[in-house]
Amino acid sequence: MKNRYRTIYKMGEDEVSIKKSRFIGYAMPINSEEEAIKFIEEIKAKHRDATHNVYAYVLGEDNNIQRYSDDGEPSGTAGIPALEVIKKEDLRNVVVVVTRYFGGKKLGTGGLIRAYTKGAKIGIESGIIIERVLFRKVKVRIDYTLYGMVENHLINKKIYIEDTIFDDGVNIILYIEYDKDERFRKNIQELTNGTGIIDDIGEEYLSIKDGKILKKQ
Repeated sequence: MKNRYRTIYKMGEDEVSIKKSRFIGYAMPINSEEEAIKFIEEIKAKHRDATHNVYAYVLGEDNNIQRYSDDGEPSGTAGIPALEVIKKEDLRNVVVVVTRYFGGKKLGTGGLIRAYTKGAKIGIESGIIIERVLFRKVKVRIDYTLYGMVENHLINKKIYIEDTIFDDGVNIILYIEYDKDERFRKNIQELTNGTGIIDDIGEEYLSIKDGKILKKQ
């Protein structure tokens, strides 16, 4: 997966009424096709009495996997419009299900396309569109005398600190974006006169909305 990509933060659900038909839009972030299928089946089970449960999903770095179903609606009026909403928003790893309860009035081809587009859109918006950004997770170990200065630097640079552990030194667990990693390491060495020790712990995608890191799901 790329160092950053767009997806949704959580499961979304919203509803709209169009000419007495109910359209319930659901969206869910996924990591595999199995998760997509499981979510679709759960919504279908929840709405066994619905007229249609239309779905679409995309998976992979370049949306290598794309699937959709009209679930009985006229070909091209339901699944493809839902899929196009996901693609237009440039989202990755997302499944959408739009449930319809028929209200007695036919919508026509154009009306169905607009309705399923709307259903997918409100589900996705309810799930909150975010960026997933790949961070390095590192531990910075410093002497107590340097803690205040280093902490102020991290706060000023808006670096996400997960934890601080105190033993015979100060251990700061934090996350650094890949494109800021080299500059960060140089800054720490300059601030600590080369005494700061930086250990890589791993890497992890974090959710970003409007420049802020959201709480882990």
